[in-house]
Amino acid sequence: MSSKKKKRESPMPASSAGLLRFFEDETSGVKVRPEIVVLLSIAVVVASLVLRVILPV
Repeated sequence: MSSKKKKRESPMPASSAGLLRFFEDETSGVKVRPEIVVLLSIAVVVASLVLRVILPV
């Protein structure tokens, strides 16, 4: 058997097949773009810092 034939017949790793199936499933629920999540988290951090400066404890 040649080495080229062995490479073609080698099985795919089991973990990659599971990940592909996971991302193909469509889920119901609220869908939010990642940019919005990042912007909201930055806004919460900035608001927290502003409140800490305005209302020192």
